[in-house]
Amino acid sequence: MQFKTLLKTLPLLMLAAGLGSAAHAADVKLGLAAALTGPAAKYGVAIKNGFTLAADEVNAAGGVNGNKLQLIIEDEQGKKEEAINVFKKLIFKDKALLVFGPTLSNSAFAADPIANAAKVVAFGTSNTADGITAMGPFTFRNSVMEADVLPVTTRAAVKHFGIKKVAIIYGNDDAFTKSGYDVFKGTLADQKVPVTTTEAYAKGDVDFKAQLTKIKASNPDAIVCSCLTEEAANIILQTRALGMKQPFIGGNGLNSPKLFDIAKGAGDDTIMGSPWSPENLTPANKAFIAAYKAKFGSDPDQFAAQAYDALHVVADALKKIKLSGAIDKDRIALQQALPSVTIEGATGKFAFRKAPAVTGKEVGYDAQQEAIVNIAKGGKFILLK
Repeated sequence: MQFKTLLKTLPLLMLAAGLGSAAHAADVKLGLAAALTGPAAKYGVAIKNGFTLAADEVNAAGGVNGNKLQLIIEDEQGKKEEAINVFKKLIFKDKALLVFGPTLSNSAFAADPIANAAKVVAFGTSNTADGITAMGPFTFRNSVMEADVLPVTTRAAVKHFGIKKVAIIYGNDDAFTKSGYDVFKGTLADQKVPVTTTEAYAKGDVDFKAQLTKIKASNPDAIVCSCLTEEAANIILQTRALGMKQPFIGGNGLNSPKLFDIAKGAGDDTIMGSPWSPENLTPANKAFIAAYKAKFGSDPDQFAAQAYDALHVVADALKKIKLSGAIDKDRIALQQALPSVTIEGATGKFAFRKAPAVTGKEVGYDAQQEAIVNIAKGGKFILLK
């Protein structure tokens, strides 16, 4: 009788055991808050693709310490309020081990404090504004700061075009473009390049003729543009419509195919600094570009490359720790393992460096990486040589 009962019960026990095992292999939940709709989707979709490609590669190779990586992807629409909502869902409801994102620096300033308060790593792959990693010890980023990119870019542009004076245009209500303006202003002063005029616009503006008319009257040799891609493309087009031929100088925000979708050939001679170039033919970058094209049927950009590398950075950190299943404990273990990770990825050699100290406050970690200077020719960015 007991034996018959056991025979009836055994399949259920085996099924339950199987389910338990499957749930355990479950995997390491990693949250991704990305702008998949709205104007910032030109960055967010590429970011999602980069993470998806890297996670698929890691899982196809057996995962990390036998565990598969599970991406939980949410659309934060490039809005601060949505970034806060998505961070709360991923941290408190989904119990993600860490959260990648959000896409824009503006959103990071709103959402990262939630992660720091919950002691969950917030890992930015496209946040370059100053002050991001000052928000707390759980904020990390592999996106190179404008403060590291723009001085190198400006020096190269001045040398290439023989620039004596520049005008500036920037968005004054966005954390990324305002931070970029502050860096450009300091850099131009350091490099003793006079500024003929400084003009500002607000997010959502599409008509820049008033600002550009003032810039034209000041007769600069080049125009410094601390802008997001779509705004920059429209500014370039309207500059050419006014008969102006000055080259543009910008940072990470210009590094998107969207610039040429809108500005087309008018964008030629724009100089832009970035940690990634498709012409950087290291074995890791060539493999990334080939895999991206095979999976998505299109060329990758900087934001896909940084997301791809970020997933591999976290995978390397996970190899160093033994997950206990206690989510709070595991989140802190991951935070403590990340700073020592170094990789050679699609964007080149990467390491973290501690963010500048803030009195009375713990800080996070910035990217330690070299900037690459590119120039637009024929509807794409190529290395400036």
